[in-house]
Amino acid sequence: MKFFVLGTLALSCALAQQGGNAPNKCASVPTAAQLRAHLKAAPGLTDPAIGGMVGGLFGGTRMWAAVVNRDGEVCAVASSQDDPTQVWPGSHAIAKAKAYTANAFSLDTFNLSTARLYTFTQPGHSLWSLGQSNLFNSEQLAAPSDQNKSNGKFAGGLIFFGGGGPIYSGGKIVGGLGISGDTSCADHEIAKRVRHLADLNPSGGPTADDITYSVADGPSVFTHPRCINTFRNGIPLGGEAAAAGY
Repeated sequence: MKFFVLGTLALSCALAQQGGNAPNKCASVPTAAQLRAHLKAAPGLTDPAIGGMVGGLFGGTRMWAAVVNRDGEVCAVASSQDDPTQVWPGSHAIAKAKAYTANAFSLDTFNLSTARLYTFTQPGHSLWSLGQSNLFNSEQLAAPSDQNKSNGKFAGGLIFFGGGGPIYSGGKIVGGLGISGDTSCADHEIAKRVRHLADLNPSGGPTADDITYSVADGPSVFTHPRCINTFRNGIPLGGEAAAAGY
């Protein structure tokens, strides 16, 4: 009897460590299968509010997506390609970091996409060096074939360019979504569409925390630079300025 009780206790502890007895902390965010379906649909979305061309290098067709719950734990990761090695491997970690960032700095009544953090975090601006506060855990790096490695863990990382957005359910923030695999501008467009397809928009709608460009919106502390072949909500906005002087 003594050995049975001790064995039961040991099994219970093991299950608890693995989350076996814990509630599903990812129940409010998309699964990997749902993410993948949304990623595949996003480049061709016809919703007039946010549809049209995505731009970038690949038209938003080669993407990694990641979602974290409100605690910041990675819940699911997915690729838009049947062969995930044909999406930039480096974008696997970037998507996780974008999801973490968007969740980390948003609230029920304040939604902040990673695109809107760009100017704040540049040298000479008020949040310069913010990226040093929550570094990406390199132990959570994963190969394209190992998409679930960091699920249930904190990958962390902070990214301050387009592709991440907070996700909401019933007016409450439930986590963050990160997209990577193209230009940061195209990543933002796909993130916006995936969030919309998943019905996880903030109360202000799919464009409440949209990316802003000085060429279209004038100067702003929320301004993001244009990328190669930049589109926003299907409207072309030109491209990144060519390098000069070196």
